[in-house]
Amino acid sequence: MIITTLDNYCQSFIVACTLKNVEKEAVLYERLPNHKVRCLACARYCEIGKDQIGLCGIRGNKEGKLVLFVYGKVAACHIDPIEKKPVTHFMPGTKVFSIGTTGCNWLCKYCINFDLSQRRKVEGADISPEEVVEKALLYRCQGIAYTYNEPSIFLEYARDCGVLARKKGLFNAFVSNGFATPESIKMMNEFLDCITVDFKGNGEQKFVRQYVGIPSSQPVFDSLVELKEKTNIHVEITDLIVPKVGDDLDHAKKLCKFIYDLFGPEMPIHFLQFHPSYKMMDFEPTPVATLEKHYEIAKKEGLKYAYVGNVPGHPLEHTYCPECNKVVVRRYSFDILQWNLDDNNCCKFCGNKIHMVGKLDKNFQEKRFEFVF
Repeated sequence: MIITTLDNYCQSFIVACTLKNVEKEAVLYERLPNHKVRCLACARYCEIGKDQIGLCGIRGNKEGKLVLFVYGKVAACHIDPIEKKPVTHFMPGTKVFSIGTTGCNWLCKYCINFDLSQRRKVEGADISPEEVVEKALLYRCQGIAYTYNEPSIFLEYARDCGVLARKKGLFNAFVSNGFATPESIKMMNEFLDCITVDFKGNGEQKFVRQYVGIPSSQPVFDSLVELKEKTNIHVEITDLIVPKVGDDLDHAKKLCKFIYDLFGPEMPIHFLQFHPSYKMMDFEPTPVATLEKHYEIAKKEGLKYAYVGNVPGHPLEHTYCPECNKVVVRRYSFDILQWNLDDNNCCKFCGNKIHMVGKLDKNFQEKRFEFVF
């Protein structure tokens, strides 16, 4: 009954979403001469003139102040397994209340959420931070995920949700492109528990210039250094492998070496299969053999926990013990089928400690997908 009641409640927000204009002065910016402002939320550092809006479409200059136009405007809301993010070494088996807004600071030609991320119109249901937390608890979620579009661009809203969420015992997770700034990472550290940083095409410069619309992936590397050195946020890495244009194995090796040198061998990395979407419908899905080659490179570079993603049923969805090579977590897609770890997250076969934050949630076999809006 709770779910049904909450669904009806959310539907009322959708009907009213165009009736209320919620906006709030941003925190992540600095004033410039001539009524201009410089946004500090992402590595574009947009300089925005009066009555203009940044590239993301949701942060703009209003009377010499930077305003977040989507504060309290949720454009998508679902209940998901944490493994869908993908996150496999943090709070396994939990479900998260996932929210996102319109807009994005990247222009990815392959984006599966392009209807939200590339929309340059502020739309959504009006939901305050207090109501976000309330809904997460009503849906019996263990955490809140900020996802679907880049969360750093609505960071002030996410922060306000996240601080309240922590007080109620919920964790907070970002699904991010990592195109952040020292200022935005400092704010993340006020409330964020987990972040998955999504590389695209191994972070190769030619690929990101042509298909992402950024000059370089260097700010993503810089953000990872900042996350490692100045926060305690759990990090996992994903890498979308796009066939022919974003699957260079030399760049994969460079990426894996960087990750190993910075984080050590325990860092999980997920190589994701590309599926045709948006402006890249003429591409084929990534061959599984290509993903397996990336996995092999990660292992050769010393990373203990490498995965193949978006290929349900593939044996590299599982977590293997680095010592005895037996399956310690068996998965099918986002479901956990078998858990071979003890109460201390040690391998039941050989006793090796597995890098895992949190124990398997007791309700992991419950339905963990729910459409809200």
